[in-house]
Amino acid sequence: GKALDIWQTSPVNLYDSRTIGSTSNYEMTKDSEVVVITSGLPRKPGMSRDDLIATNAGIVKSVTENIVKYSPNAKIIVVSNPLDVMTYCAYLSANFDSSKVFGMAGVLDTARYRAFLASELNVSPKDIQAVLMGGHGDTMVPLPRYTTVGGIPVTELIEEDKLNEIIERTKFGGGEIVKLLGTSAWYAPGASAAQMVEAIVRDQKRIFPVCAWLQGEYNLNDIYLGVPVVLGKNGIEKIIELQLNDAEKELLAESVEAVRSVMGVLDNMNASV
Repeated sequence: GKALDIWQTSPVNLYDSRTIGSTSNYEMTKDSEVVVITSGLPRKPGMSRDDLIATNAGIVKSVTENIVKYSPNAKIIVVSNPLDVMTYCAYLSANFDSSKVFGMAGVLDTARYRAFLASELNVSPKDIQAVLMGGHGDTMVPLPRYTTVGGIPVTELIEEDKLNEIIERTKFGGGEIVKLLGTSAWYAPGASAAQMVEAIVRDQKRIFPVCAWLQGEYNLNDIYLGVPVVLGKNGIEKIIELQLNDAEKELLAESVEAVRSVMGVLDNMNASV
């Protein structure tokens, strides 16, 4: 229903994508070029993090196995939460090259960050460029040094205290939506995933912050983490390594520790099977 509603805005917003229907039959998705995994349950009262991981990992694993069966050449974009570990789960289940399995988090988080900055500065969000790194959650790492407004460093336009407030609001942007809606956000995540799909299908070589598998980049190994990448027809075509200062490295290390902790829960579950 939501897809149909959005599609009906196409004559107004002048885009030419279309909704062709819905199905629970995976065979109908055969030979897809890109598959977006959104399946999973939200965390409920009384549910531990481990419970959520166990439940959603089972769902993501099943979906991924069907993707492999019917669309063995697909690129997989994971949106399910906890995002970083669910992307890891899909990677383990697919046995695809890591350039073809990645998560959508940074595009959404960056959009929220840019929207909050635009509101505070009373400028168009189109003129704001920003990069976020790290895990999808309260340990994400916005990088003010790489944030510009019309080419001007954001630190020249806003006081440090106010910028820090915006960064904190960005970290908990998803929770803010849940409190207001009573459910998770869907439009902004959907639009963010669609932007990634477009970059792949049209081979746009867009630079996005994406949850990617690191093997030596940023001196990190065997971890899914949000980093800037070039996204094109082959999936992740390049991981961009920024020169981080000591403070940024420290924040990234904290994010890495948090993500590894959650990934360890999944590894322990797999080891006990």
